[in-house]
Amino acid sequence: MVLSMATLAGMSGTDVTAMTAELSSLLPLWIGKIYQYDNAAFGIRLNGEDKARHLLYIVKGVRAHLVSSLPDAPKNPSGFSMYLRKFIDGGKVLAIEQKTIERVLIFTIGKGPKEFRLIIELFDEGNLILTNGNYVIQNALVQKRFRERDIVGGAVYSMEGQDPSLLSYEAFAEQVVTDEADIVRVLATRMQLGGPVSEEVCALSGVSKSMPARFATEAQLRPVYEAMVSYLFRLRSESDPVIDGKGAFPLPSALREPKEHFPTFSAALEAWFPKPVAEAVVEAKVKLSREERIRKQQEEALVKFERKISEAMEISEIIYSHYGEVQETIDVLAQASAKMSWQDIARVLKGADTPATKRIVSVNPADASVVLDLGEKYNVTVFVHESLEANVGRYYQVAKRFRAKREGALRAMERAVVHPVKPKSHGPGKMKAKWYHRFRWMETSDGVLVIGGRNADQNEELVKKYMEGGDMFLHADVFGASVVVVKGKTERMDEAVQFAVSYSRLWGSGAAAGDVIAAAPSQVSKTAESGEFVAHGSFVIRGERTFFRNVPMEVAIGVQMEPSLAVLGGTPSAVEPRCRVSVRLRPGEFEGNDVAKKVLRRLKEEIPESDQKMLKAVLHTEAVAAFVPPGGSDLVES
Repeated sequence: MVLSMATLAGMSGTDVTAMTAELSSLLPLWIGKIYQYDNAAFGIRLNGEDKARHLLYIVKGVRAHLVSSLPDAPKNPSGFSMYLRKFIDGGKVLAIEQKTIERVLIFTIGKGPKEFRLIIELFDEGNLILTNGNYVIQNALVQKRFRERDIVGGAVYSMEGQDPSLLSYEAFAEQVVTDEADIVRVLATRMQLGGPVSEEVCALSGVSKSMPARFATEAQLRPVYEAMVSYLFRLRSESDPVIDGKGAFPLPSALREPKEHFPTFSAALEAWFPKPVAEAVVEAKVKLSREERIRKQQEEALVKFERKISEAMEISEIIYSHYGEVQETIDVLAQASAKMSWQDIARVLKGADTPATKRIVSVNPADASVVLDLGEKYNVTVFVHESLEANVGRYYQVAKRFRAKREGALRAMERAVVHPVKPKSHGPGKMKAKWYHRFRWMETSDGVLVIGGRNADQNEELVKKYMEGGDMFLHADVFGASVVVVKGKTERMDEAVQFAVSYSRLWGSGAAAGDVIAAAPSQVSKTAESGEFVAHGSFVIRGERTFFRNVPMEVAIGVQMEPSLAVLGGTPSAVEPRCRVSVRLRPGEFEGNDVAKKVLRRLKEEIPESDQKMLKAVLHTEAVAAFVPPGGSDLVES
C-alpha cells in the first residue's frame, strides 16, 4: 500500500523525504540514549552541537519524527534497545538518508573505526534493523524471511528501488504510457507519490488528473514530469508545514486551505498524531522457533545482567556516601570480635538500642559480615575484617563479572542465526541481491570484487562510502570515466583494468584499446588546487600513479547456472569460466538496447529448452542491458 500523507495510519514516502531533509539540517549529531517503550515504539536522544538535544520518537510502520518530550524511560531496558546501545550509543551520525522515495529512513553512524546503519522501516508492520557499513544485517527487531527479501542476521539489506526525482523525462514517459490507468493513479502507484501528492502534481501541471496515461502526448506529460520533479525538490529544500483537512503535510496544498502552520514538520506531526504514551513491552503469544526462543532467553539474560551491574554500582556509591557510619561499624565490630564470639555479638546487638546498632539488620557469623540498613534503596553487606575500600571493591568485582557476562551475551546475539535451508528439487535458485548489484560489478578469476560507478552520484558514493585502505582506485585515462574500485588485492589486475577501460567513455569513441590509471585510496581527493574546480563525480589523484597502456576493450555477458542462476558481465577471462553460455562484445555501431536484445537472443539460442523455464526469472533484456557498456557495440562472432 502506498501512503500519501501523514494520516493517523502513518507517514507517507513524501513525508519521509521532507523529514530526511529536516533531520539532515541538524547534523552533526551524536546518538544518546535509546529506549524501547513497547513492541513498536522507540525513543532516541540525539545530541547536537552547543549542547543541543533533539528527541526522536519512532513507531515502526507508522512514524519517525522529533518530539518535545519522550515518555518516561522504562524501568528495565529491553534486550533489543541494549543491543543497539552496545553498537551505536555515542556514535556520530554521518548521514541521514531515505531509500529512494520509500518509507524507509536510514541513519549512517560512525563509532570508532566501524560504520553502522540504523534502518527505520515505516511501511507495512515496520521494523528497526541494524546493519554494518555494507548493509549486512547484524540484528533486527523482527527477524523474518519474506518472499522477496530476508531480514535475518547475515543477509544483505536491499537498497534497490526507483527515485522518481532522478528519472529522465524519457524514462518517466516510457513507464507512464504503458499503464492502463489514469495519470493520477500512475503517479500514485508507479511513482509512489500517493493520492493527495499526485493530485497536487496534476493541479500544478494544469493537466486533468483523469487523463488516460497511455493516450498522453509529450505536451501533456512533460508539464506533469516537471511539476513532479519540482515538487520533490521543494520537499527537500523548502519548509512550510501545515495541518489541513486531510492530515499533516510538509508543504501547503494548492487544493486545500491550511488550518494551521508550524515551524517544523516534526511539530506538525507531533500535533497531528496522538501524544506518545509509554506502555509495557508486550510479547506476542506465538509459537517460537528454537532460534527465537534462544534469542528471547538472551534478551532476558541481558536485562538481568544490566540490573545486577546497576545494583552493584549503586551499592558501592551508597557505601561511599555513608563513609563515616560504615567505617564506624567496621571498627566497632572488629574490636568486639577480638574479645567475643559472633554469637555473643549478635546477642548484644539484639538487646542494644542505639542508632549504630539499629542500622545492623542481621549478622552472618560464618563469614564475619553484617547487613546494614543505611536508609537507602538497597541494604549493604559489609565484611568486618576488610577495609571499607575492600568492601567497595567486592561490589566492583560483581559489576565486572556481570559486565563480562553481558558482553558474552551480546557477542552471541551478534552472531547470525543459521536457518536451515530446505533442499530444492527443481535446481539452483536465483542469485540473491547484493548491496553492490546496483553498481557495475564483476568478480575477478581469483574472486576479488570489482565495482564501477554508473554515473557521477555513484562515483561519489563509491569513493566516500566503499573505498577502503586496502583497495585500488582505477580510472580510464579519459575525462568523465567511471570510478572503479578493486575491493582488495588481486593477482588479476589485467582483468580489473580491462573492466575499467571497457565500462568507460572510451568504449563509444571508436578506439579498440585505452589506458587506465591506478592509484591507492590515500592518493584520491576532492580537494582541488587553488583556482581549480573538481566536478561532481570527479576526483584529484596526487602522487605517483601506475599506468596500464593499450588495454584492449572487450566484455563478455553470460548465464551462470551454478551455484545460483544469474546473468553475469565483465572481462571475458573472468566471466566465461563461470557461465554455461556467453557472448562477447567489442566497440561497434549498434545502440545499447538493440545490443541487449541481440545478446539475449543469442544466449537463448544456446540454452537447451529444458533450462529455459528455470532461467525465465533471471534471463531478460534488463538483466543483460545492465552489463552492456555505454556506447555502440558489436557482437563478436564465435
